[in-house]
Amino acid sequence: MAWDPETTDSQDWAERGLRLAADTTAGTWIVEHVHNFDHTVAALVPPVFPAYARIFHPATTPDDEPVRWAAVAAANGTVAHPVMEWGSIVGSWHTSEQEGLWHDAPVTGSLPARTTRALADILRRFTSTPELCWFAHWEGSGFLTVPSNYSYLPMPNRRMALFSGGIDLADIRFGANRWFPDGMSPHLWWPDDRAWCVATDIDLMTTYVGASRDCVDAVVAAGDLEALPVTPDQRVTWDSDTINPLPSSPSGR
Repeated sequence: MAWDPETTDSQDWAERGLRLAADTTAGTWIVEHVHNFDHTVAALVPPVFPAYARIFHPATTPDDEPVRWAAVAAANGTVAHPVMEWGSIVGSWHTSEQEGLWHDAPVTGSLPARTTRALADILRRFTSTPELCWFAHWEGSGFLTVPSNYSYLPMPNRRMALFSGGIDLADIRFGANRWFPDGMSPHLWWPDDRAWCVATDIDLMTTYVGASRDCVDAVVAAGDLEALPVTPDQRVTWDSDTINPLPSSPSGR
C-alpha cells in the first residue's frame, strides 16, 4: 500500500488511526532483554536477533533532497563506516551547513517520514503480522499527550507510551499539525510476531534495526536507505568513531 504524504504528514497519531494501548505488556519482552542504558545498540534494540543494521538519517539540501553520510564523508576527506558519527565525518558538531553539499544536518531523535516509509516497505515483507504493530514514543519528547494515570512502558531511562496499528502507520508523526507538520516519529516499533524491532533514540541521528539476517541484508541493500550492518555491542555515543578524527564534544565541554 502506498502512503500519501501530502495528506498524512500533517496529521497527528489519533487522526491517522493509531490507538493508545490499554496496557504495555506487548513490550515487556523488550524491557526484559535490552541492556540497562550501557550506550550500545543492545540498550536500544534487544540483543535477541541474528543481525542488526544502522540506518543513517539523511542530511538535506535547501530543496529537501536527501544527502548521504557517505557523500558528506567523501567531500570532507573522512571515512564512511558503520560506526561513523556525524561530527567526526564533518569535522565538528557545530557546523551549521556546508554550501553545495548539505544545508540541514540529519534529524536528531526522529526518523524522517520519507525514510520511515522506505524502511517499512522492506520490513513488511519480513513479518506475518503487518496489520498489528506496536509503536512506542518517549514520554519526555514534548510531542505527546496521554492520560495522567497512564502506565508507561518502562524502558531504561526512556519511559514510553505504547500505541497499536498497522505497519502503514509507521510514518506517524507525534505532535504533527498544519503549522509543524514534521512532528516526531515513534522511538520504538515492532510487529506483534516480534520478527524485528526498530529503535530511534531521542539523542541520536541514526536508527537501529534488529531482525533476521535476510531482513537486515534487504535493509542494507535498499537503494533508498543508507544503512550498514552493526553488532549489538557497538557503542552509540558521539565519540564512538575511532577511525575519523575525534572533534570536540557536541556540548562544547
